[in-house]
Amino acid sequence: MSRKILWYERLMAAIAVANLGFVGFDMTYVGLRDFWLRGGVSLGPVSFQIPVPPIPQWYDPIKGIEPHRDTEQYLKSVQDLEASLFQPGLDSPKVDEALKVLQDESSKMIEGNWFEVAGKSGNLEKIKNRMRDRMGIKSSRQSFETFWSKDYLRSKGIESELRFFNEKIKPLLLTNYYRSTGENGLPTDNFWILDTPFIALFGLEFLARTFYLTRRNRNLKWLDAMLWRWYDILLLIPVWQWLRVIPVAIRLDQAELIQLDRIRDQATQGFVTNISEELTEAVLVQVIDQLRSGISTGSLTQWAMNSLNRPYQDINQRDEIREIVTRILNVTVNQALPRVKPELEAVIRHAMEGVLDQSPVYKGFKSIPLMGAVPSQMNEQLISSVTSGAYEALSKALEDEEAAELISTFIRNFGSALVQELQEGDSLSELQALLTDLMEEVKINYIKHESATTVESNPLLLKTGNEP
Repeated sequence: MSRKILWYERLMAAIAVANLGFVGFDMTYVGLRDFWLRGGVSLGPVSFQIPVPPIPQWYDPIKGIEPHRDTEQYLKSVQDLEASLFQPGLDSPKVDEALKVLQDESSKMIEGNWFEVAGKSGNLEKIKNRMRDRMGIKSSRQSFETFWSKDYLRSKGIESELRFFNEKIKPLLLTNYYRSTGENGLPTDNFWILDTPFIALFGLEFLARTFYLTRRNRNLKWLDAMLWRWYDILLLIPVWQWLRVIPVAIRLDQAELIQLDRIRDQATQGFVTNISEELTEAVLVQVIDQLRSGISTGSLTQWAMNSLNRPYQDINQRDEIREIVTRILNVTVNQALPRVKPELEAVIRHAMEGVLDQSPVYKGFKSIPLMGAVPSQMNEQLISSVTSGAYEALSKALEDEEAAELISTFIRNFGSALVQELQEGDSLSELQALLTDLMEEVKINYIKHESATTVESNPLLLKTGNEP
């Protein structure tokens, strides 16, 4: 990849990351609105503030969020009380009127649960608990009624109590809101206003890439070129925006900003591992069932017999049977037999002694004094001669072209004779029944109960190809 193309890929990857960041912020905004509204975090007795811009003021209209009328009126009533306290004084009739309004509104807030529509009933419980703790009264309604009374404010101090309200109660009241509903019956969401420029940009880039791929490869159709970068289509869909994490990750990998090779390999390996055992078992069971069906109906046997009777077609002017037999005999005679010669002689010795022991002449000869060992010596010489002669005969047969041709003819004629004999009598039906039962036992004992070879020992890893 050239340096210019790499920088272009990095620029588009950065834009895709920014768009994904907007998507993540939008998806979590309603749930984290209290955090953005407070601009701080409270952990029990510990709280700290972080400098954040007034995000709710900017983003509430995007989500159709408006201040709740009842809580807004409640806070306005508190402001009216503060104005009456610091100008006319605590004994002013305006103060009595403002306190009465706050007592009534507090009762309405508790009874009507103003926070239910916004899903903030927990914040109302916090308000009630804080007021109970402040007043030392179990009833939240009585606590508010006492708090907004002239005698209590005079005894506890107006400034300290209003400071408590502004620091502990007012922030919770501000979290309440009203969210409008669109014509589709869902809460208002105008995120498309921010998302449309990104979709338009990615759409133009997608068309440009498709045109470039079709121009560089004349045999590539437009649809194929689009499917080559299928993941970019997820950037153009205005719904399920969380799926954009897929093209963003791929673009970051292509821009050489992150490395996804290991993750891709592990994901592919895990996927293949999960399906390989079931797929292998299903295929093997299907093959065995078809073989059983073919054997039990006789169609497989008939096909084999017809194949043997059909004229043989040679495609490469080579006698494969002859070469296979020659190769097997060569390995057997030159490599296998010399290694098992003692065992072979022991087998022949046992067979010959078993036959000779049944002969009265041989037994009588062994019983003659001083002559009992002679039969054994003759037997050993005979065995040695037989094995040596057989070995030499096979060695010469391998070097003799005529012998090899005779062996090849023998094998072919033997196959035809075997087929003819199997067609007579009950041998074929018995073999079919035995093979059918054997297939069923193999399927039960080895296919369905044995685990397939895991992919970790021979992983089949799918690699993402480069653009054409």
